[in-house]
Amino acid sequence: RVGVVPRGGGTGLVGGQVMDSGPVPVILSLERMTAIQDISPQNNTMTVEAGAILETVQNAAQDADRLFPLTLAAQGSCRIGGNLATNAGGVNVLRYGNARALCLGIEAVLADGTIISDLTQLRKDNTGYDLRDLMIGSEGSLGVITRAVLRLFARPTHFETAFLAVQSPQAALDVLTALNGPLGGDISAFELIHRTGPDFMDETGISFTPPFADRPDWMVLIDCGAGTPLRARFESALMDVMESGLVQDAVLAQNAAQRAAFWQLRERIPEANKAVGSISSHDISVPVADVPAFIRRARALVDPSLRINCFGHLGDGNLHYNVFPPAGRSRDAYAGQRAAIARAIYDLLAEMGGSFSAEHGVGRLKTGDLARYADPGRLATMRAIKTALDPNGIMNPGAVLAT
Repeated sequence: RVGVVPRGGGTGLVGGQVMDSGPVPVILSLERMTAIQDISPQNNTMTVEAGAILETVQNAAQDADRLFPLTLAAQGSCRIGGNLATNAGGVNVLRYGNARALCLGIEAVLADGTIISDLTQLRKDNTGYDLRDLMIGSEGSLGVITRAVLRLFARPTHFETAFLAVQSPQAALDVLTALNGPLGGDISAFELIHRTGPDFMDETGISFTPPFADRPDWMVLIDCGAGTPLRARFESALMDVMESGLVQDAVLAQNAAQRAAFWQLRERIPEANKAVGSISSHDISVPVADVPAFIRRARALVDPSLRINCFGHLGDGNLHYNVFPPAGRSRDAYAGQRAAIARAIYDLLAEMGGSFSAEHGVGRLKTGDLARYADPGRLATMRAIKTALDPNGIMNPGAVLAT
C-alpha cells in the first residue's frame, strides 16, 4: 500500500510528478529506460522505451528520414512516457494532433503488476476497449507506461514561416480561415502572440530579433511544411489576406536561420513570463471560433491595472492566459487575488464550453478544478475506473482525482 509516483523528465507544470504532503511514496524513475528499440520507415513507426527524451526521438526519426512531430519547449529534457501520460500537445497539434494521436500502441504496468502488452503497429484494430487511450492522459494514476509504438510521418522538405501583424484575435482567426483553403494541410502551426510577450523579453533582458520595426499589438506566427516547393503558393495566399485588410504587415523567413529566429521568439516567451513572475497562469482551451470572444470577455474579468500575456496555439484553441502585476511591482503583493482570478476565468470557460487544462493535465494542482467543473457522470466513471485498476490507490496518489 505504498504510493508509487512515476517520474520522467520532471518538466510537468501541474504537480503530477511531485508530492508535498502525505505518506512518503516510492519515486519510480524512468530515466534509464531510454532505448529506441525499432524504427520502421516503411511502416512509419518507432518503438521506444518510456524514458527516451523527446528530442532524442525526434533526432532518431530524422536520421531515418522521418518526422516525429511532437514539439514543445521542454523537448530537450521531457520524456516520452511523460508526454503520453499527460497527452502532451505543443505547437504542431493543428496538423498532427496531441500525443494520443501520435501513438499506436503501449506497454504499461498496472498497480498489481499486470503487464498490458499492446505494442501494436496496426492502424486498424477493433478488438475491444482501447486500453492505450485509457493510459494516455491518465498521468500515472492508473499504471506506468513503459514502452510505446509511435507514429512517424514523411519529413517536409520545404518550409515557409512568417510573422503577420494583425489588428485583433478575430482578424487572426479570419486569416486562419482564409488560409485553410490554399494552404490547408500544409499549416503545421498557427501561433497567436500579443505584444506583451516581446515586451516582457525586453523587460527581462532576453535577446531576440524583432520581426517588425513597429511592434503591433497582435501577431501571428505561421509555419508550413510540404514535400514540394510552396513559396509561390505561400506568398500568393499571404498577398490575398493582406489585400483583404486582414493583415497589416508580413515578414517571411528567407532562410533556415531566420526561421529559427522566428521560433526562438515564440519559444522564449515562457522564459520571460517566469522572469517577470505571474500572479495566476492558465493553460486553457475554447472552441477555436470562440477564442476572440474569450480573450475579450476574460480581460473584463481582471483588474485593468494588471498585465495579461495571452499567447498560444490559435489553430487548436489552446491559449496560455497569464496574469501579471503592474510593471515594477512584485506578484507577492497580489497573491491574495490568485484564487479569485482563476475562479473567474474558469467559470467563464465552463460557460463557453472550454477547458481549464488544455495540454498540461490535472496533476495535483487542479484536482479541485476537475471536481468542480467536470461532468458528474464523467467524474463518477473516472473514479470507477481508478477503483477497478488501482483499488488501494497506490498509483500516483492524489493526482488527477483528489483522494
